[in-house]
Order: sequence, then C-alpha cells, then structure tokens
Amino acid sequence: MKVKTRFAPSPTGYLHVGGARTALYSWLYARHAQGTFVLRIEDTDLERSTPEAIEAIMDGMNWLQLSWDEGPFFQTKRFDRYNQVIDNMLEKGTAYRCYCSKERLETMREAQMARGEKTRYDGHCRCDAVQKAHHADEPSVVRFANPQEGSVIFKDIIRGPIEIANKELDDLIIRRTDGSPTYNFCVVVDDWDMEITHVIRGEDHINNTPRQINILKALDAPVPQYGHVSMILGDDGQKLSKRHGAVSVMQYRDDGYLPEALLNYLVRLGWSHGDQEIFSVEEMMNYFSLEGVSKSASAFNTEKLLWLNHHYINHAGADYVASHLMWHMNQQGYDLDKGPDLITIVKLFAERCKTLKEMAESCRYCYEDFEQFDEEAAKKHLRPVARQPLERVRDKLAAIDALSWSTENIHHAIQSSADELEIGMGKVGMPLRVAVTGIGQSPSVDATVFAIGQARSLKRIEMALSYIQERESAAN
Repeated sequence: MKVKTRFAPSPTGYLHVGGARTALYSWLYARHAQGTFVLRIEDTDLERSTPEAIEAIMDGMNWLQLSWDEGPFFQTKRFDRYNQVIDNMLEKGTAYRCYCSKERLETMREAQMARGEKTRYDGHCRCDAVQKAHHADEPSVVRFANPQEGSVIFKDIIRGPIEIANKELDDLIIRRTDGSPTYNFCVVVDDWDMEITHVIRGEDHINNTPRQINILKALDAPVPQYGHVSMILGDDGQKLSKRHGAVSVMQYRDDGYLPEALLNYLVRLGWSHGDQEIFSVEEMMNYFSLEGVSKSASAFNTEKLLWLNHHYINHAGADYVASHLMWHMNQQGYDLDKGPDLITIVKLFAERCKTLKEMAESCRYCYEDFEQFDEEAAKKHLRPVARQPLERVRDKLAAIDALSWSTENIHHAIQSSADELEIGMGKVGMPLRVAVTGIGQSPSVDATVFAIGQARSLKRIEMALSYIQERESAAN
C-alpha cells in the first residue's frame, strides 16, 4: 500500500505553528515512506473563509518548503460530488431528511439539559412515519443515520486503541437546508476520493474520527489510519496563543527566523530521535516515525527556537542566509548599492545576531551615515587622548591602495599605529570603532572598517576628530 497523507487547513486565518507542525508531520511521514503528500483547502465555512487566508496558508507552506505532490484541492469546487454521494445515501437509507424546526430542536436540547443529559439529536425524523408525513421538497437538512448499537474502535497510531460507543454519537447533519454539505461529511468524501491512507491531525479532531469512520463504512469506503498529535502549550502551560508571542508561521519569517530553524524546532516539539537536537531536513525524513511522537502536550520555548536559529544562521551557508536576509534588508529600506554585499554582512554579524531581523537592524551603519555618536560610547572613547591614535590610524588607512583594501591591511594599520604610539591595540581600536560605527559595539573592528569602506571610514574618522576638538574647546 502506497502511503498518502494530507494537510487540510481551513482558510479562516493565518497558518498557525500548530498547523505547521501537523503539516510537517504529515509531509515527513509521506516523504519517509516515499509516498504522496496532498494539500487540501477545507473552505466549506463560506462566511469565514477568505482569499487572504488561503494566500497566507500557501505563503507559510512555501516558506517552510513543505512542497505538496497533489493539490491544492478546494472543497467549494467539489459540492456537486458531495451532493451526489448524499443523494445516493438517501436512496440507500444510510441518510435521511430531517424536517425538525429550530424551535423543536431548542426545546429538545433544553429538556435534555434539564435532565442532565448530553445534548444530541433524538432521531425524531429517522422513522418511516415522519418521512411519509413530509414531502422531499420541503425545507430540510440531511442527517447521517449513525449506527445505534455497538462501538467505533480504531487504533490511533500515536495514542493507541480508542473506543467510542455509537450511542454517544448523534445523527449529524451532512447537508444544510441551503443545500451545502457540512465539514465532517466533505472530509470523508475527500479522503475516500483522494485515497488518503493516513490522517495525521490535531487531537481536537479525535471526536470527529468515529463519526467519519461510520460514514466511511456506510459508503463501503476504505478507512484510513489515524494519528492525533497533542496540542502545543505556551511556556506558562496554557494553550499557545498570541499572548505568548508569534503564532503565525509568517510572523516568524518577519521576526527573522530561518525556515530550517522553525522546522527543526517544530519536529522536536513532540517527537524525538535519541538525544539528537539538530536535524537537517534529510535526517528528519530518514528518521521520522509516528510511533516516535509523544502523546503529551508540548510547551513552546522561544529561547530554544532562538538557539536553533542562531545555529542555522552560522551553519546554513552565508549565501543561503543572505538570500533570506535580503527581505529584511528591504524592510529596513537600505540602498544595498551603498554598502557591502549581503554575504559579507552575514559573515560579519552571524556570531552576534540570533535573528535576521536583528542582523538587518545591526548593520545600519554599513549602509547609512549617522549625524551623531552614541553619547555614552563617545564620552568613553572619543576623548582628547584618542586624538593622536585616530589621526595615526587615519593616515595609515588613507595610505592603503584601493585595490589593497582588506581586513588584513586594516588590521596591520591598527596594530602598527598602536606599536608606534606604544599603546595597547584597544587604545586605537575602540576609538576607531566608535568613529566609524557611531556606537560602542560591533564585530571585529578591522572587518567592520572593511565592510564600511575606505572613503566612508575616513570621512567618519574626520567627523570623530571634529567631535573631539569640540569637546576640547568646550572644556577650555
């Protein structure tokens, strides 16, 4: 049997990280088995489904590089198929028309609650007498004739055997009065038609599974294997929500994470392979199994995700990281022709920055001039005593031929200035750093000066010397 999985989000909002983990597990299971992965958009909720949400889901899947083999399929384009199946079920007697008014249903529910019973449809229209008393063209919904005896038993791949008594399940509506089919029914027909072998989804769908199995059996359709993954909690033990930070996949892109970091984090959020923490996508595909997925809820830890992101920024390859950095640089509005190439930026800042957004913000002085120095840094390092070191290193930097502008020659200029003045290298390097960046912290000063460029560095050193002169004049 060839494995075929699906990811079937409802387009009522962005792609949530919980949905992304479900998509990842389904994708990995299919890839591990050399099977097929299907993307299906379950847009039967016509009031809440939006084109913007569909686009957000597709953007999230594409950014995570979770490519699908079939689809995307849209349920709203398959209504004729669903209604054809429902009409066949009406003929076979596995479904029936329900003419109950809203008033009757409300009265029924109130009585059940008053008796302390679970609210469920009482099967009033299921009998032949009621059916004969009405005409088929009267307003009605269509209900599935759920078995009234026995139980639904299925072996959840993750959770083990689950049994639900049929008496706990009512005759759910499969077609509304307006003729539109309902979610639970559409899912069944889709899984049947698309030959889905394994359904991997969140634990909130466990209650839907016995209903869907009963419908599949009524259709004489094969029943897939089911696996229900636990929810993701915030670090406070509550269900993950916006108050815990980003929950949208694309928000993580906006916040400066690499897709590999988020995938690596999500795969470990409920699954393990020994003590290994870092997984390439190829390793995920090779090692993944549903049997290795935990039944317990997982807590989201942003610090762990940041650690992973920092790892990938430093190990994914500077050219690849630069391709993702480009979006963040554009968000900052930089003119990239006025500074170093992005591969240089990645190599310069990778050790210092945990996110690409932080990297884009930190390298501003490489692309834009500044009008004033950071007050604290200038007060500490741009003092009169720094005049001579800055003048000496300025002259040496100016003497470097344009074709010989390199970190090695810049380092030599700094070192020789310190040696000639018989001072520590920091006495030259720190004033130079503040002079060319405007702030007190940066990557190595020689690499920073190289990235900023010769002409711009010399101009800023002159600006720093003027600042020192002004301080001296003010002191006198």
